[in-house]
Amino acid sequence: MLKTMSRALLAAGFVIAAWPALAQNYPSGPVKMVVGYAAGGTGDVVARIVAPKLQEALGQSVVVENRPGATGAIAAHGVATSAPDGLTLLVGQTGEVAINQHMMKNLSYNPDKDLKPVALLAIVPLAMTVPAKAPYSTMPEFLKALPGQKMTFASAGTGTPGHFAGEFLKAKTKANLVHVPYKGAAPALNDLLGSHVDLYFPGMPAVQPHVKSGLLKVLAVSSAKRSGIAPDVPTIAETTGMTDFDFTLWAGVFAPRETPQAIVTKLNTEINKVLNDPDTRKRLVEAGAEVDAMSVEQFRSFVDRESSKYARIIKETGVTMEQ
Repeated sequence: MLKTMSRALLAAGFVIAAWPALAQNYPSGPVKMVVGYAAGGTGDVVARIVAPKLQEALGQSVVVENRPGATGAIAAHGVATSAPDGLTLLVGQTGEVAINQHMMKNLSYNPDKDLKPVALLAIVPLAMTVPAKAPYSTMPEFLKALPGQKMTFASAGTGTPGHFAGEFLKAKTKANLVHVPYKGAAPALNDLLGSHVDLYFPGMPAVQPHVKSGLLKVLAVSSAKRSGIAPDVPTIAETTGMTDFDFTLWAGVFAPRETPQAIVTKLNTEINKVLNDPDTRKRLVEAGAEVDAMSVEQFRSFVDRESSKYARIIKETGVTMEQ
């Protein structure tokens, strides 16, 4: 018994002693950052801003790969079952990390157990966006136009923050708003640009170029506070009196659960250096993202709070995957 315990302790000691070496030798090959939605969405925009600088820091190519489907679940499952070597990472967003487990039956992964939080990349306010030719340009004008009308609102997928924002707005206003889910932000945005849907809550980074070109209008932001990139745009809470209206989209990096802590720590350090790089931070802020570099422990606590928040909202609203 004592010999067995001694061997186990010795083996554990060797593993701990090997951690610095693991970090020094990481990465041993190209790194993939997997996004669970189509190209052009918020997570994709953020990942593509961060990837080049992270590539410089790691000394290996860092490639962004899009694997859309099932509200991010396909990508999350793929990363969760990948080799825990830090070479396949998930750019996890609110849906697949904080929401899916509370809505989907027979989910093929458990975000709390199968994914290890590494670093927060950005927090993004959602922009309540309409086509430029819509007959309203402010929230009060929109609310005045609602009664008696049937309107459609797009989302990047059922169970995404944009879906919840639309359903919450519907519940609060008693309006006839019909949900139209898409497989990612880009196709939803394309249909909004074509006026095939009336309303959409995309992340600020995805919508900014179209607002600047005059093709879309932002009526308000869905976060509790105004966006740093568009301080003149009011929040839904302040324009409607819905004080509990607070929906954001965030993106962070996650690794398979067995990934050595030394690799996770190194990734967190290098990603935070990239986020604090003046050029990268400027590009993220200009895209509409709020940058808040966190330690691994802080990010884990953030994810836990978000998961609890959406569990409560789902219970309160009764939103299901069929809506």
